[in-house]
Amino acid sequence: MVVRIVTDSACDLPQARADALGIEIVPLTIRFGDEEFVDRVELTNEEFWRKVATSPLLPETAAPSPGAFEERFRSLANAGADAILCINLSSRLSGTMQSAQIAAKGLEGELPVRVIDSLSVSMGLGNQCIAAQALAAGGADLETLAAAVEDRAAHTRLFGALDTLEHLKRGGRIGGAQAMLGSVLSIKPIIEIRDGIVVEAGKVRTRSKSLVHLADKLKAAKDPSGVFVFHAQAPDVEEFLDQLGTIVPRNEIEVGNIGPVIGTHGGPRTMGLGWVERD
Repeated sequence: MVVRIVTDSACDLPQARADALGIEIVPLTIRFGDEEFVDRVELTNEEFWRKVATSPLLPETAAPSPGAFEERFRSLANAGADAILCINLSSRLSGTMQSAQIAAKGLEGELPVRVIDSLSVSMGLGNQCIAAQALAAGGADLETLAAAVEDRAAHTRLFGALDTLEHLKRGGRIGGAQAMLGSVLSIKPIIEIRDGIVVEAGKVRTRSKSLVHLADKLKAAKDPSGVFVFHAQAPDVEEFLDQLGTIVPRNEIEVGNIGPVIGTHGGPRTMGLGWVERD
């Protein structure tokens, strides 16, 4: 059985890596006022961050249409796929998964399509896709893949150190971190994606302390695996990786760049850290 993996551009997987693995990425749309760009097609990471630095407007995101997913599903079917597993950005933060579900219904009776909620963002989502692709390449069927990804999603821990809550606030994704807003000017907020939503995970006074706080979260984890770091043009990422290298082997840490979708809501200099942790 040939099962193809599909995701969305919130996964923050480099396009070259996704292409090499055979993971299909359906893009979200980024808006700066009246200007609209299809992520990865009309806007690169570098172009996005340049616009963030120069535009008086904060960007916004829009989910792909159901038609965009259906077109991709049908294309894969025509290329020989027997089934599709679509893993999406947390459904509690975006309508992207809903679009994928509508598209999947459009193929009922033609091609089995399972849509999974990653309960995560950025490389939390991306790593689930990589794990799924490895299993698919080994011949796993659709149900086995879906169960494995749902299990991984339930055990993925993901934290972020932000420079500001302004982007989350403006984008309406602040969730359980709302309580931090009163002191937003005097702190460096730490957030967690827990059960698919943004919650407060700490607040410190300086950038360096926020990175120590993240490292301490990893240090306290029980047998973490699949450790990953993702960042939004953070100038101190190498320093942070050196910190983490005292906890887990640095060469085992996957590093990724935050793209327009997650960057819109996290803002520049966001530093993220995640791993899989078993009870």
